[in-house]
Amino acid sequence: MQHPLYITNSLTRQKENFIPINAPFVGLYVCGPTVYGEAHLGHARPYITFDVLFRYLSHLGYKVRYVRNITDVGHLENDADEGEDKIAKKARLEQLEPMEVVELYTGSFHESMRELNNNAPSIEPRASGHIIEQIEMIKKIIANGYAYESNGSVYFDVINYSASNDYGKLSGRVIEELIAGAGNERRELEGQSEKRNPADFALWKKASPEHIMRWPSPWSDGFPGWHIECSAMSSKYLGETFDIHGGGMDLLFPHHESEIAQSKGSCGKAPVKYWMHNNMITINGQKMGKSLGNFITLKQFFTGDHKLVEKAYSPMAIRFFILQAHYRSTLDFSNEGLLAAEKAFQRIINAIDTLEKLNPSATSTSSVSELEHKCFDAMNDDLNTAIVLSHLFEAVRIINSANAGTESLTVADIDKLKSLMNLFVFDILGLKREEKISDDDTDGLMKLLLSIRAQAKANKDFATSDQIRDELIKLNFTIKDGKDGSTWSKN
Repeated sequence: MQHPLYITNSLTRQKENFIPINAPFVGLYVCGPTVYGEAHLGHARPYITFDVLFRYLSHLGYKVRYVRNITDVGHLENDADEGEDKIAKKARLEQLEPMEVVELYTGSFHESMRELNNNAPSIEPRASGHIIEQIEMIKKIIANGYAYESNGSVYFDVINYSASNDYGKLSGRVIEELIAGAGNERRELEGQSEKRNPADFALWKKASPEHIMRWPSPWSDGFPGWHIECSAMSSKYLGETFDIHGGGMDLLFPHHESEIAQSKGSCGKAPVKYWMHNNMITINGQKMGKSLGNFITLKQFFTGDHKLVEKAYSPMAIRFFILQAHYRSTLDFSNEGLLAAEKAFQRIINAIDTLEKLNPSATSTSSVSELEHKCFDAMNDDLNTAIVLSHLFEAVRIINSANAGTESLTVADIDKLKSLMNLFVFDILGLKREEKISDDDTDGLMKLLLSIRAQAKANKDFATSDQIRDELIKLNFTIKDGKDGSTWSKN
């Protein structure tokens, strides 16, 4: 019998037994991308993490409605209430319509998600497609006394809300410190503000004359604030209170904190039972992100076209790299880590292939029956994929030992191992086999490269000749030059 699933709830900072509000139905909302650029490695982590959660809950028999939004309006440059809309800025720089930018990068995001073998969400709403719902929610918040209009913009009244609620509970921020800090920052930036209090945040912004993305509202022609979209869309598709809200730890404040305030301010209910946050991917100890300019896009990993990437890495190497760490721990990018992940993933695939060729014995010297229980226990312990992989490598060891003749497995053992590997490697962890270049294709490509190299040598272009040789050596090919030309072999 499987143990209950425990997940870490950011709201209580404790592991809690997951009990759905309305079993067997589960509502899951995850903050999606702001589509003004290519998805990078930092984006891969939350979407792989919550894809595994989606897969696992489905395996446990829950009927999951997974909602992941697309932010295509309202996310300003400094993640607060000032600056240019990120998508509008990109459109201006590229001389495109904003929705051209949205379509371009939404399509690219979907392509990267498919490459990583993430299942599509049940619903993928766009902020720009839910302006009416956002306006209606803002009206309710104003009617309940938690927001006010100022010069055509609408702001959430943090002080008034905090008198009877707990703004800051999710993030651990103290309201007085937030107000004091924001006040000092505001006074340095400008002498006056539309806000009653510097900690207040925008629900609706009046558009300046040059602002392209605008909609009519009771207050002005303008656009919604960044936070209100998730409150409006999650309540529309999952109800006023739903089971799980996920996202990166960088969204905890102000985004998720503000979501709670907006939802409670509009309907009087806490919107989410369990908040889940994955930790950051870092590069040289610093968070990887577009705003910091230190990111590596997923496409650059797949092609190897980045100065910090030593070679092209497959999507499954990236997925494995992310799964080998617990989702709540930081994960530092390194080529060494990705190379190790690539090799480890291939070891698992090789062992699965070996399973098909094993000759069963009449008796068993290995204990495989407990491995499935151990994998489930690890998943039930806050989705500990790192421990799951350690148990799967014990299965790999047993398979290789049986193949070498140092251990023996019965037909039943082999069947259990096949079931274990298919269930956890492919179904739950979402890894998949990757297409390999056939021997015939490799031979053809090598003959082409060596002919180009020979032509370069004939033209006395020794720099190109040496570069081709050196790059092939990096890929574990050996090149031998002889009087009759060059030959190759794979190490």
